Amino acid sequence: MRLLIMSDTHLPKRAKRLPAELLDAIPRADVVMHAGDWVDTDTLDLLEERSARLVGVYGNNDGPELRARLPEVASVTLDGLRFGVVHETGPAQGRERRCAERFPDLDVLVFGHSHIPWDSYADDGRLRLLNPGSPTDRRRQPYRTYLTAEVATTPSTGPELSDVRLHRLTDG
Repeated sequence: MRLLIMSDTHLPKRAKRLPAELLDAIPRADVVMHAGDWVDTDTLDLLEERSARLVGVYGNNDGPELRARLPEVASVTLDGLRFGVVHETGPAQGRERRCAERFPDLDVLVFGHSHIPWDSYADDGRLRLLNPGSPTDRRRQPYRTYLTAEVATTPSTGPELSDVRLHRLTDG
């Protein structure tokens, strides 16, 4: 199962549209995840239309229309792997501990807000935390980014997240 993970698109304030590379990748994904700060409903409509399956949440910059259509926290099990999606997780220091305590039943937590790519494990080695950065607003980062990953199940290991890749966007 192929995943495409993004956050903090901030359209049309930070960019006029999603990057072409990202748009081209959407149809190849079985599941698209968006960790909030869409800003406009047009982006939600676009992703709902183009995605085989969309899992999204609202962020702190999303108004009443988006909050009416999206949850604050989303949970989904994909081929036996338990995912959560949320926008904010608080400061970087102590994030792994806080998230493991807040989401004890998850295997992977996707989050956004900082625009800083993140890939770490909680201290117990169980919960993986992923932040895709932003495909439209790099802030203090060298690149605009998004993530792809795969969920694979093998008889010996069961479900696992594999081939997690951070994509650096260089187009417009």
